[in-house]
Amino acid sequence: MKNNFIEDINYKKYFFSLIENIENCKVGLYSVGLYPASLAYNCAMHGKSDNILLAPREGRDLLGAFSNDVLSNMDNEIIEKIKKMGHYYLEGKRKSFDLKDLLLKCKIVILASNSNHIQDDVKHALELRKNLKRENVVLGCLVGSFCFDNKNKNPFILCNKYPNLAFFTGFHRHGALRNPNDSFTANFCHPDALTALIGARILNQLSPKIQVSPGVHNIECQYIKSIKNISSIFAGFVNNFHSDKPGMLPTINTILLTQCLDQAASVSLQVRKEKKLENKYLSLKELGYGEEVISAKEVINDKFCEKGDYTFSQLNAVKADVLGSMTLPTEGKPTRNFQAGQVLSDMLLQLNRCPKDIEEFVIWCNKYSLSQGGLEGLKSLKFWPNIYKEFKIKNNNCSMINLIYLCFNANSEEKKEIYKVLISSEEITNFCQESVKSELSLELNEKLKEDSIFNDIETLYKKLFIGKEENDPKNNEHSDKISKKNPSYINVLKIINSYFNN
Repeated sequence: MKNNFIEDINYKKYFFSLIENIENCKVGLYSVGLYPASLAYNCAMHGKSDNILLAPREGRDLLGAFSNDVLSNMDNEIIEKIKKMGHYYLEGKRKSFDLKDLLLKCKIVILASNSNHIQDDVKHALELRKNLKRENVVLGCLVGSFCFDNKNKNPFILCNKYPNLAFFTGFHRHGALRNPNDSFTANFCHPDALTALIGARILNQLSPKIQVSPGVHNIECQYIKSIKNISSIFAGFVNNFHSDKPGMLPTINTILLTQCLDQAASVSLQVRKEKKLENKYLSLKELGYGEEVISAKEVINDKFCEKGDYTFSQLNAVKADVLGSMTLPTEGKPTRNFQAGQVLSDMLLQLNRCPKDIEEFVIWCNKYSLSQGGLEGLKSLKFWPNIYKEFKIKNNNCSMINLIYLCFNANSEEKKEIYKVLISSEEITNFCQESVKSELSLELNEKLKEDSIFNDIETLYKKLFIGKEENDPKNNEHSDKISKKNPSYINVLKIINSYFNN
């Protein structure tokens, strides 16, 4: 998939023309849902140019994503500006823009559909772009969930399947985009640094309230966005169920953010072996946008070994998106995935148990007017075991995702222990503290579980240094079973390790 503004830098005439007219470059958003429409509202409210064009999916109204209550509170002048972004006149008749129009008129076309349509939209856009001989139009997406391959029945990251597909993200609440006093950051990510730089410059001029920075990690960025939507469900649950315990909330949110980045680092380490970042003409580092590659190393057998690629210094907008989606806003509603977590909290409070399965949870979400089609986090959660295996994620980097997954999918006896952890601030904070440690942590905990162990130095010495094989929990046939002697968070750690083992 070729997807650059400039294929040949030696074509000097085209390069000069692009840069000289960059302020007139138009951006198209195809499939206008709640998020793209809110973005358009911000641009109409603050922007002076008319460089954004909107093309709703066939059969959809341009402003149909907004409720009647929201529309009634909008400025009529801004609404008229948005409508002008979405149509043109031909022989005196008003016509809505479609994808073909966007490809003919714009330098960047963002396919703004969610996972329900994005795969078909990418294929259609690539074919249409080729037929129109508009190969220098850069295609991007903003979908925040894993997609599913119906042929091999495996989930995948869209930007991993299309390595040169741009990824645009950063905003955390559609309602906030309509606040005239607020400002936002965003990232435009593309593996070619020059394409990322030019694309960010084009997008940055749409609204003075939106600051867009370039980044090269489109695959990692999309992974963060997708896994963030699952994390938001957990955050919504904790913020609602444990709202009277504000001391624990920063702990949960910190771990959720950290694990999003740690998982993305594991993904990066794997995918960048095949899909190298292209710094043919310039380095983002030289422009002050951060490193392309930062390799973390650890000592194994007295040798330094590569551990992971923790390169997210230029993705602050994406990290802000994660944090923003996991906190209650000062005004308006939180994200839909966060609201789903609040529904989960109400379920546990009323039923005194975990959900029987995802289907029961979806029924509850529907009662709260949260349709499954808009819950990208819930879609991604279904694919989690496959993603976990595909990218060789370690349990200490995804313990919170594992926990929320098993809240829906463990058996009834296991769910009783999971329920105990979820409803107890002490259990859940202990789980947070222990679950982020290495796999050897649980083994050491087994050895030292007696309360008086530090009062008996001889026993402590034996447990640590003698009879390792005899005391190894991995050799204990009951080690994965629920024990009444253990606190619930230890039992849950064992349950997780029995389901997830990379």
